[in-house]
Amino acid sequence: MTPEHLRSKIEDLLALADIRIGGDRPWDIQVHNNRFYKKVLYGGSLALGETYMDSWWDCQRLDDFFYHILRARLDKKVRPVIYCLYGLRTKFLNLQKASRAYHIGRHHYDIGNNLYRCMLDKNMIYSCGYWNKADSLDQAQINKLELTCQKLNLSPGMRVLDIGCGWGNTAKYIAEHYKVTVVGITVSRQQAEFAKELCKDLPVEIHLQDYRTLKGVFDRILSIGMFEHVGYKNYTSFMKITKRLLKPNGIFLLHTIGGESSAAVNDPWIDRYIFPNYMLPSAKRICTAIEDVFVLEDWHCFGADYDKTLMAWFKNFHDHWDILKKDYNDQFYRMWKYYLLSCAASFRARRNNVWQIVLSPEGIEGGYRAPQRGI
Repeated sequence: MTPEHLRSKIEDLLALADIRIGGDRPWDIQVHNNRFYKKVLYGGSLALGETYMDSWWDCQRLDDFFYHILRARLDKKVRPVIYCLYGLRTKFLNLQKASRAYHIGRHHYDIGNNLYRCMLDKNMIYSCGYWNKADSLDQAQINKLELTCQKLNLSPGMRVLDIGCGWGNTAKYIAEHYKVTVVGITVSRQQAEFAKELCKDLPVEIHLQDYRTLKGVFDRILSIGMFEHVGYKNYTSFMKITKRLLKPNGIFLLHTIGGESSAAVNDPWIDRYIFPNYMLPSAKRICTAIEDVFVLEDWHCFGADYDKTLMAWFKNFHDHWDILKKDYNDQFYRMWKYYLLSCAASFRARRNNVWQIVLSPEGIEGGYRAPQRGI
């Protein structure tokens, strides 16, 4: 194809989402390198992200750009060969097997605690906040922690397991406010070191550990923002392990991003640059995994709140860039901006969701009573 033909093809695709090349609206794009058209046409979303990182194009409001893309489902209309390769890789390999468990920790979570300290709320909670009656990121995250604790129906003296404990602030909150003991695990060395120091004066244990090696018995188990790294081939075994660790009258709360379909192909750009080997679970796959393992007690959706959370994270990241740029280059800034704002758009467009799912091993006698969600 000639350069003019390539540009015309891209213009026709973008027009389906009401996006113009060289337009003056916030979601229109400005192309600085004519190689952009061929690369994106043949490379899809991976090429779109890489060309943005390399400054081949710009957009005043990336979140609005991706909102238009996703609402028009343009991502479904461009499926280059690389998607087939990713699909075969996912089909024939268990990309989240035990030997790969610590890769995500090294690639994403160990790139610098100061980055997350600058970007997140004061408690460094790296998952969706709960924005009902909240006017700040800090309050939204406290709301989420309190909602989680109320759903778990905690009592003093209980033993609680936090699978994917992050930097330890969830364990800290639970131990301080509900007088329970907590065991937290993470596959990130930097998170584990930070969490151990944070919780050193509390009845909290932090371990650098994969969930498959866990032992013991717990009254309550929670997992917030970790299930996205489990992989669909491991969902049933994850549920069985969790049930084995939980007392018969216990409660398990699973907090996860959810995808709209049971896809076998991840977004190649996110997979390569942000979350290697990630996999968003579908409702169908979760239900299949809990069948004959857990009783479903409650399913709560608040995915639109992740749009607000991600936009708040980007503002913090952008506002602290003068500090962060001592450790990261301009390409990292563009990569991280692309990640945060494209993800915000995916929740705004309702292509992704956030679920808090309450499960019990044998069914709670008399029924489960979910707390009021207007925290």
